[in-house]
Amino acid sequence: MNPQINPLTLDSATEALRKIWPDARPKCGLILGSGWGEAVEGFQGEELPYSKITGMGKPGVMGHAGKLLRTTIGEMEIFIFQGRQHWYEGEGWTPVILPVYLLHAFGADTILLTNAAGGIRDDLAPGSLMAIADHINMLGSNPLIGSHNPKLGTRFPDQSEVYSRALRKKLLDAGADAEGVYIATSGPTFETPAEINQYRSMGADAVGMSTVPEAIVANALGIRVAALSCVCNWAAGIGNTKLTHEDVNEVAAATMPRMKSTIITFLEELARHDHS
Repeated sequence: MNPQINPLTLDSATEALRKIWPDARPKCGLILGSGWGEAVEGFQGEELPYSKITGMGKPGVMGHAGKLLRTTIGEMEIFIFQGRQHWYEGEGWTPVILPVYLLHAFGADTILLTNAAGGIRDDLAPGSLMAIADHINMLGSNPLIGSHNPKLGTRFPDQSEVYSRALRKKLLDAGADAEGVYIATSGPTFETPAEINQYRSMGADAVGMSTVPEAIVANALGIRVAALSCVCNWAAGIGNTKLTHEDVNEVAAATMPRMKSTIITFLEELARHDHS
């Protein structure tokens, strides 16, 4: 697997989407992670299967629909990517970061990333919503490795504040329970109890297998980043149950009313602010 982002695929995907939606001008983008699919149920707009966009690929994980929804809230146009590719799927970085690149190419300046996570900090029980304040990258790689592509920003992006403080406050006001540090591991295995002890000592509050790559690239491109984790299980060694992806989706389904209202309130506030 060549880990480098393929610039030709980025260009082809942009061109393919422009042909379909030549007048699209999203202000904001949303990437829905595991368990988040129903959070945008009821949103009206045009849907496009990922198969129509060069390089997007079909998500291989349960709970990822593999569709792009073009919708509006107030006067704000939004692209909602229903499902994501993960680094562990082995297809390289291009399909993982492509949604972020497309948002940038179409002029979006804000992105909300969502995921399912395991709670490490004591107050982040299953069903909690955590606004990500910072991250630790334990993926063993970085999407910007390889020949420098100026279209992806500067060679050495500053990461002092990847996650916008102002957007974090909006998420907390909209219904998130707390903020914290998210640690991303490559997966696809859940972590061991010894690994979780190590991550806790490093300052991690929740753990997952996504989000960080998109945040790195969005930040490098100058897009404002917000990110929201639905804590769907205790991390390994903290609870006394075996971890399964089915359980993750079950807890997400039970938490869905709050997930939905938090996202809608956040987007409505963003639309009000950006068009006031």
